[in-house]
Amino acid sequence: MSLSDLARQTRFIDGVGQAELVATGKVSASELLEAAIERTAAFNPLINAINITWFDHARELAKKFKSSGDKKFGGVPFVLKDLGAPYAGQHMSNGNIALKNANYIAPVNSHLVQKFIDSGLVTFGRTTSPEFGSVPVTEPLAWGATRNPFDVTRTPGGSSGGSAAAIAVGIVPMASGGDGGGSIRIPAACCGLVGLKTSQGRISLAPFGDEANFSVQFALTRTVRDTAALLDAVHGPGVGDRVIAPAAVRPYMDEVGADPGKLRIGFIDHHLTGAKIDNECVQAVRDTCNLLESLGHHVENSWPSALDDADFFGKFTAMWSTNMSVGLNTLGQMLGRAVTKDDVELMNWTMGEYAHSKTATDYAQAVYTSVIFRRKVQQWWADGFDLLVTPTTAQLPLPIGTIRNMPEDPMGALRIAGEWIPLTAQFNTSGQPAINVPLQWTQDGIPVGIQIVAAYGREDLLIRVASQLETAQPWAHHTPKL
Repeated sequence: MSLSDLARQTRFIDGVGQAELVATGKVSASELLEAAIERTAAFNPLINAINITWFDHARELAKKFKSSGDKKFGGVPFVLKDLGAPYAGQHMSNGNIALKNANYIAPVNSHLVQKFIDSGLVTFGRTTSPEFGSVPVTEPLAWGATRNPFDVTRTPGGSSGGSAAAIAVGIVPMASGGDGGGSIRIPAACCGLVGLKTSQGRISLAPFGDEANFSVQFALTRTVRDTAALLDAVHGPGVGDRVIAPAAVRPYMDEVGADPGKLRIGFIDHHLTGAKIDNECVQAVRDTCNLLESLGHHVENSWPSALDDADFFGKFTAMWSTNMSVGLNTLGQMLGRAVTKDDVELMNWTMGEYAHSKTATDYAQAVYTSVIFRRKVQQWWADGFDLLVTPTTAQLPLPIGTIRNMPEDPMGALRIAGEWIPLTAQFNTSGQPAINVPLQWTQDGIPVGIQIVAAYGREDLLIRVASQLETAQPWAHHTPKL
């Protein structure tokens, strides 16, 4: 299928750029939307990134945007992750086959979805997610595997894998995502994108989420300026939030291109548990540190000692499994009936059952342990460091089918996941902001993710440094050959 001139010309223009086209009258919002729909038809059958669409509804929305540029992202095509992002009147499955078959319709907009709407984004569908976002690949039984546009035999990561694949292939310039253990940063790493996990409490999870838990919600983008502009549009507290991050001192867009000064930066270039780490991931960290030094920063071999705890994941299993158990209860409420084993993928059902073997004291102990861990990790920044550089994943994007339901070992998938992503979930527990920047690529054109972590509340510093790196070593020319 050949693309029209407009669909081809706007394919890799970022969100700020597409908004400017509409604001200046060069392209209408309706034309931009039709170009995105055309690219969906051309590329989605190859990668399975978008699973639910509402094109006619989006066409009505697009008609409302004129050339006046009355909204930050007025008329820019957008898609929502099919997990935890209710859009009133539209189908949502959370990657679950029972919700898919029941054609569950979201009754209200979440706080963040309403912010997306208010910013002028024209949402036309949903992107695939693993069931309940429990694993870092996107291969739900409900919808099938989503594939990486840079190598369709590999995963785009997860749980925001559909969003990452849709951006990377050029269907949309940005898309929503959520991150409970790396689920924005991991797919950004696999697909060569910018993926910011915000500080705990930076963006409200109202009316259903809990800012005091592990997860945050935001988006993946192609450029740093899109990340900054979108964060300006959606950050801030909602009614009843339990955690509220320190207010930004100025618009995040002002950080793009701003001088970060000379920073003290530590790094990790190995797998702290001793498991395998790909040479490309090691080299990516070292090359990034060399680049940072060339930009005037001080880089030294240091990291928070709390990250050396090989039992990190085990200490919080009561919390992880309880979250799944609560999720299964919520699934029952959405379905209007009791949930059975046939409604849920095996690994998630097993995790929920595991929670039933834990006591209230076990859960309280896990919460207490997480608080101590949080303080120990953050102390490294309080002692004078500005940033930490790590690989986002320990290996290149995994082959499709590596992480899967295994009847002989229902929890085995989680162990494989833990070896692949040893350094992302810790910063969900600590509540700190962390960003993936697509600085490194293999000779075969596969992205290699770099994670940069800042102190709690310092998204401004992450955006400044990411912008500095984007200028020094641009990545816009890295696009898939599909």
